[in-house]
Amino acid sequence: MASEMQFDRAKLKAAILRTCRRVKPDRLGAVKLHKVLYFLDMVNFAQSGSAVTGATYRKRPYGPTCVQLLPTLKEMSDEGLLEIREADFYGLRKMEYHPQRGEEKGVLNKAETALLDRMIDFVCNQHSAKSISDFSHKLPWEMVDFGEEIPYQSALLLFPADTSPEAFDSVAEELDDIEAERSQPDPLGVVDYSSFRRRILAEIGQQ
Repeated sequence: MASEMQFDRAKLKAAILRTCRRVKPDRLGAVKLHKVLYFLDMVNFAQSGSAVTGATYRKRPYGPTCVQLLPTLKEMSDEGLLEIREADFYGLRKMEYHPQRGEEKGVLNKAETALLDRMIDFVCNQHSAKSISDFSHKLPWEMVDFGEEIPYQSALLLFPADTSPEAFDSVAEELDDIEAERSQPDPLGVVDYSSFRRRILAEIGQQ
């Protein structure tokens, strides 16, 4: 299932640089960087119906991974924005990210920056790489097979709630409806996620 989000490389770079500036290199590896970006986009989608970077996330053994992260890191390294080093971590290989400058001002708006800072704290200060992986292996993770894309529509299922089985059935039905709609020609190529969000929030009593 394609996300059909508009990917914004400039915002992804800004999010990466800010994350690397705010977290010491020995506390930020690839696993946590993927998770910061995943939660940034998914939580923003659940709150507003839109993603911050619009990146694509797939199910991998250690949790959701950002498809665009590795090529973007290489590009940032080539541009001199980020120095990437390989370090030993108890006998294992670990990547460290050393920012060479701060993020470009104005690329992320105030709300996006505030949310990113909260996700950085949540992922990097409140969890280990293992515990954040365990946390991310929730319902959205279980909905797809390894290697498949994790749909943005699943973001609402990240949040703890006293949710009835009927509400989860409604989520599944909405996902099926969106998938069916995507199979039809759409001259504008736009999917209305906001209406999806309103219906699901109503189902779980959060509106």
